[in-house]
Amino acid sequence: MFKDIRDFIAHLEEKGLLLRIKEGVGPELEVACIVNRVVKACGKALFFENPIGFQYPIATNLFGSDERVSIAIGDILDIQKRISMFIKPSIPKTMIDKVKFIPKLYEISKFIPKKISNAPSQEIVVEEPDLSKFPHLKLWPKDGGKFITLPLVFTKDPDTGMQNCGIYRMQVFDKKTTGMHWHPNKDGARHYRKYKERKEKMPVAVSLGGPPSVIFSACSPLPPDFDEMIFAGFLQKSPVEMTRCKTIEIDVPAYSEIVFEGYVDTEELRDEGPFGDHTGYYSEIHPFPVFHLTCITHRKNPIYPATVVGKPPMEDCFIARAISEIFLPVIKMLIPEIVDINLPFEGVFHNLAIVSIKKEYPGVVRKVASSLWGLGQMANTKVFVIVDSDVSLENLSEVVWKVLSNIDPRRDIFFVDGPVDILDHASPYFGYGSKVAIDGTRKTREDGIQRSIPEEAIQDPKIEVLVEKKDYQGLSQVLKSTNLVE
Repeated sequence: MFKDIRDFIAHLEEKGLLLRIKEGVGPELEVACIVNRVVKACGKALFFENPIGFQYPIATNLFGSDERVSIAIGDILDIQKRISMFIKPSIPKTMIDKVKFIPKLYEISKFIPKKISNAPSQEIVVEEPDLSKFPHLKLWPKDGGKFITLPLVFTKDPDTGMQNCGIYRMQVFDKKTTGMHWHPNKDGARHYRKYKERKEKMPVAVSLGGPPSVIFSACSPLPPDFDEMIFAGFLQKSPVEMTRCKTIEIDVPAYSEIVFEGYVDTEELRDEGPFGDHTGYYSEIHPFPVFHLTCITHRKNPIYPATVVGKPPMEDCFIARAISEIFLPVIKMLIPEIVDINLPFEGVFHNLAIVSIKKEYPGVVRKVASSLWGLGQMANTKVFVIVDSDVSLENLSEVVWKVLSNIDPRRDIFFVDGPVDILDHASPYFGYGSKVAIDGTRKTREDGIQRSIPEEAIQDPKIEVLVEKKDYQGLSQVLKSTNLVE
């Protein structure tokens, strides 16, 4: 796996998956315009060598394809199997079982972060820090300013000392301050509320770069107080190397490109936004906490990593799809009726989730939907579409056909009120609105059906085999490509 982002970049370049752009390109709108077109054309990762007015290169769209995501963190199916092994451990009952369990404990211990000194991220220490030295991006014309779009924000619980790492956009206000756009349900915001109760300033460190596994871990729906660096170590199959910041008691990845050290004043809020967000719309201006910069450390000749968000598909879609697939075994363990989940890009990962289930008893659809709405980030999902286990979720045409064939709107559509994503501009209140579940499963007598239950029209398998074997005036390739015969 990759020790840092530059190691990953070098690998992508070797594989022909990265394009270096030597021409001068402006960080204000021009970079984002290029990236937006490249992502939507399924293009390569981009390395802008000469941002106009800045000395540090910009790396973008590093994870903007399923292939590059797989290179960054490994095969998704393999990760699913490894997760299943840890969430369903066999309880040792005999002495032999206990001896067999020792390797599992040892395997877990290998993921604990490792502290090092003389970290590359601290090759240069800037005690008179200035944010304007870095090529922050302005993505869309009506954005409130330039933003740090791929920050790994490290905070610490003042009660337990446990660290958290999340990705929260940061609007650059001036040379020393930025916004801190954490959503109310995020661990960073939870730590903030604790410091606010204490009337204390909150130490915060912001890392740019580091191992790709840390970026994916920071996006993952992990339990509160679970160290993201342990999960990052799990992904990369080796401990993440960390180092203590120079001015605050927080650890950051030792192979970060750039680290901003500082604090959030819990008595201060400032309007943040607008921002052309991953929904494809501008998020509104809203007051958020303010980050104050006190120190910068960075590597010699650092790389500035950034992401561009907007109307899907964008780079964050590929990251989110990988994460949703990685955590499917955990969701299935908590809700065993679930077979698969698909979060289409068009739903930007909180508007729509299509779920297939094993329908084994009456009321199971409402039970599954209610359980998902009570499950971490799934609480913000605006629409659940639930179908039978034999429906291919990746085939949206089949999903729509099955759902429209099976629903009676009054009976099979039900609503709840509750939290929604704060970026949802359709909800009547900020972060609160209605959500809907659609039961697109086949109905049975147990569902209250009074009419006869129709059978789907399927061709005789013997005829399917016969047709596939014949040519019919050159149609053989067409007939085989339909893949109707199992």
